[in-house]
Amino acid sequence: MSYHDPVLLQESIDALQIKENGIYVDATYGGGGHSKLILQKLGAKGHLYGFDQDEDVLPNVSENERFTFIHHNFKYLKRFLKLNGVVQVDGILADLGVSSYQLNQAERGFSFRFDAELDMRMNQQGDITAAKILNNYDSKELQNVFSLYGEVRNAKTLANAIVDERNKKPIKTINDFLQVLGPLIRGSRNRYLAQVFQAIRIEVNDEIGALKIFLESAKEVLKPGGRFVVIAYHSLEDRLVKNFFKTGNLEGEVIKDFYGNIERPFKIITKKAMLPTTVEIKINPRARSAKMRVAEKI
Repeated sequence: MSYHDPVLLQESIDALQIKENGIYVDATYGGGGHSKLILQKLGAKGHLYGFDQDEDVLPNVSENERFTFIHHNFKYLKRFLKLNGVVQVDGILADLGVSSYQLNQAERGFSFRFDAELDMRMNQQGDITAAKILNNYDSKELQNVFSLYGEVRNAKTLANAIVDERNKKPIKTINDFLQVLGPLIRGSRNRYLAQVFQAIRIEVNDEIGALKIFLESAKEVLKPGGRFVVIAYHSLEDRLVKNFFKTGNLEGEVIKDFYGNIERPFKIITKKAMLPTTVEIKINPRARSAKMRVAEKI
């Protein structure tokens, strides 16, 4: 089994418009699928930097002399590029979310298909696990997580049920949690559970906070004319990326200069998000919710 099937692989690489001797960043290295294709297009003087915080990707790391792997969260993009003597780059690619490999490793606790400890950490050295959140957040905090990050319709009822259950005994494993969830499922079981697990995973890994820092850093390190490609898998991420590309700020506010001209740090390349083809979705069902947006630094 491959580590991960990259989504929108050819489309994302084409969107980068790779220059033979350019400097590029694969901000979510994973199985190295995107990186492999980027390296094929780079010449002898080109260089690629790959970021990933997950220890399990280390066996996949390319030993190509034109590649540097940085074992950290992409929110540290600017810091670690600077440590490597890089101030500006020609293109940045980020494929957000959880990888197929992470979902398929039962012990990582990302998937409701297996029983395991409630973990969900992308960085195995992190302090916060899914179990800590479920057993320590108060009902209002839990409700906010499920509502904001999973768009769970009965978030309040679910939060209260978790608090009631953990008062009897701690919720330690996925099966423990599924027993709580069983009577509360609304609509499709798989869809409901996916939303709940997604919400907890985003909270465990502070994915939205990290994405915000990353977007700001990427804007700073991209050269004028440099391409920025982001593949998102849920509306919260996609909306953030869309607004950032449109306005250059996280709030999505239109900013005007002294003369009333709208400040636009990016030229939008994809007027509408690019979606995977039906053929790709059939081969790789995970691609179903992917949306790719492309911008060019002005």
